[in-house]
Amino acid sequence: MEKAGLTPRLMVDFSHANSHKQYEKQLEVGRDVAGQVARGDIRIIGAMIESHLLGGNQSLLPGKPLVYGQSITDACLPWEDSVPLLETLAEAARQRRMQ
Repeated sequence: MEKAGLTPRLMVDFSHANSHKQYEKQLEVGRDVAGQVARGDIRIIGAMIESHLLGGNQSLLPGKPLVYGQSITDACLPWEDSVPLLETLAEAARQRRMQ
C-alpha cells in the first residue's frame, strides 16, 4: 500500500485463513490483534468476526428443522464469547487513543 502511495489501513478478518476455519481460534486472533492495537498500531482500523447467538454452524437439509440462532453458513463464535472479545478490542482501542 505504501509503495502505491496509500496510507496502510487494514480490517482484519479473524475467521477463515487467520483461524484456519476453526471458529474458536478467532479468540486467539482477536487477542493478538488487540495487543497490536493497544501497542499503538494505527494500521488496524477494524475487525471482521464471525459471530452469532450460538456457536458453530449447521447444515441446511431438507426436512431437518433449523436451530434458532445458529449460522447456516460459516461457523461462528457464540454470543457469550463474542461480547468479551469485543470488550477486549474496545479496551485496546482506548489504550491506543491514550498514546
